Amino acid sequence: MGELPLDINIQEPRWDQSTFLGRARHFFTVTDPRNLLLSGAQLEASRNIVQNYRAGVVAPGLTEDQLWRAKYVYDSAFHPDTGEKVVLIGRMSAQVPMNMIITGCMLTFYRQTPTVVFWQWVNQSFNAIVNYSNRSGDAPITVRQLGTAYVSATTGAVATALGLKSLTKHLPPLVGRFVPFAAVAAANCINIPLMRQRELQVGIPVTEEAGQRLGHSVAAAKQGIFQVVISRICMAIPAMAIPPVIMDSLEKKDFLKRRPWLGAPLQPRFCHPPVLCPVPPEELHPCQQAGAGPASSDP
Repeated sequence: MGELPLDINIQEPRWDQSTFLGRARHFFTVTDPRNLLLSGAQLEASRNIVQNYRAGVVAPGLTEDQLWRAKYVYDSAFHPDTGEKVVLIGRMSAQVPMNMIITGCMLTFYRQTPTVVFWQWVNQSFNAIVNYSNRSGDAPITVRQLGTAYVSATTGAVATALGLKSLTKHLPPLVGRFVPFAAVAAANCINIPLMRQRELQVGIPVTEEAGQRLGHSVAAAKQGIFQVVISRICMAIPAMAIPPVIMDSLEKKDFLKRRPWLGAPLQPRFCHPPVLCPVPPEELHPCQQAGAGPASSDP
């Protein structure tokens, strides 16, 4: 077997991103929860393989499949700009299990004010960790900015949830089940722009297809952040709009009426499929490539 060639472009995803199947395979690989079980030594080994390959050094016997596996393990645990290891629950591989648990609990414990406040706080705390962990390395977030975004988003989410909870008291029970989704949507509109306010001020780096940096673009930052806000809200729809309808129907059945305690463990199961494709690192700044067009780039 010959030595692995050095012309494999591991800066880009392995699969064709112009097709749905290619994007799905890429995102499923980046967000694979099994990567959370990898040891520190395995993560470091993957980082060494990737960094050595980028430097033109190929380990003897390294195959292309092993290279791509190392690349995706590296992407799942390390910051794409700084190369720092991301805290465990802030990694892309933690998105599926964390979102299943938190979303399921928000949809289950929506009736009592204390549980509404608690789970909205947990959700915004998790979001703050994810946003901070996957921030742009060229636009660092200060502690003050982080605190402002966190407090504002948590306040917005709790206020929205409690306000709508009060307004839906006299409406059909199904309507009240959608309150957590409205609270999450409101918080996303607050949290993401505040967490990335520095990028809105100084812009994000814009590169050409070859990877050469051309400068910074505020327009690209605005477009990217807007797309992330919309995508976060849209991705919450299947996980937070479909399960309430299912649970409302099931809770009217004799089976759950006799076993109401089953509602809590069932809810996260219904939230599982829609959260398999959370926002990947690449989507945080979708306009960084110069190929996005002249309208996306500032001088």
